[in-house]
Amino acid sequence: MGEFELIGRFFRNPALETAGSPEHVTLGIGDDAALIAPSVGKQLVVSTDSLVLGTHFPADYLPGNLAYRALAAAVSDLAAMGARPLSFTLALTLPEVDEHWLQGFAEGLAEAARDHRISLIGGDTTRGPLNINVTVFGEVRARNVVRRADAQPGDLLCVGGPLGDGAAGLAVALQQALPDGLSDQARDYLFQRFWRPRAQCELGLELAGVASAGLDVSDGLLADARHLATASDLALHIRLADLPCSDALLAWPAEQRREWMLGGGDDYVLLFTLPVASSRCLDVWASQGFQVTVIGEAVAGSGIWLDAGNGYEQVAQPGGYQHFQGSSNA
Repeated sequence: MGEFELIGRFFRNPALETAGSPEHVTLGIGDDAALIAPSVGKQLVVSTDSLVLGTHFPADYLPGNLAYRALAAAVSDLAAMGARPLSFTLALTLPEVDEHWLQGFAEGLAEAARDHRISLIGGDTTRGPLNINVTVFGEVRARNVVRRADAQPGDLLCVGGPLGDGAAGLAVALQQALPDGLSDQARDYLFQRFWRPRAQCELGLELAGVASAGLDVSDGLLADARHLATASDLALHIRLADLPCSDALLAWPAEQRREWMLGGGDDYVLLFTLPVASSRCLDVWASQGFQVTVIGEAVAGSGIWLDAGNGYEQVAQPGGYQHFQGSSNA
């Protein structure tokens, strides 16, 4: 099967091409390049993610889950900037043409595109070691962009959902030793949290123009908090007791929960700072179903400081995912 036949058969279909905002695509799949027209007064937001076998995902997987994870992880970067997803491109490197694999991958990709309201507008395929490269495009008003560098001392530090589920989900996916008290329902929830995370696009839109700074938790809470603190040139105080934990994660001992919640990564929830003057938004978001939790605050200084019950102590080397080195929990 040739490249163009492969694209036409598996990736050129309405489920993928119209899943997002087709009105912004003036030229899509089939030409040398796509054309995107953002709304008047808005800027394009662009991000690229690559997933490599053995580094970003385990060898035991379903192609539909892999496709979903690849697109959702990329879209999460748009949510972190307060952007609305528009479209994406896919560069797919395959060791061989396996029609059954491609069919499952295309179906999972279409599900993720529909769930995140983003449409496929082009890409490339080639032969080689398995690699999935996704480039996503979104739009946001320039004055509403949520960056990492604008947090201020006194801001509240917030997170958009439970922590540690991604790492626990990896343990489930790898069929590692699991606690006896883990129910089938909890096991399925955690498996889905790893393989089919949902980018927090709706929350990201709420944060646009409100949050002072933010990013998504992909490398682990402490590691990503350090990224934010360094970019904003301040310190972040985090209270361990306030970190949100899912019921499923409670099946593990407290020490394991702590390790995953602080450094596990792959949670794809938003971590952001909120000016105290905007704290009224917390009640509004709660009424809308968003699980936003205040876990600390920004203060003058530098680094990450953790209160584990005995006062704040500076965290010397936050753990978390390190590219080319694997993850701290795998």
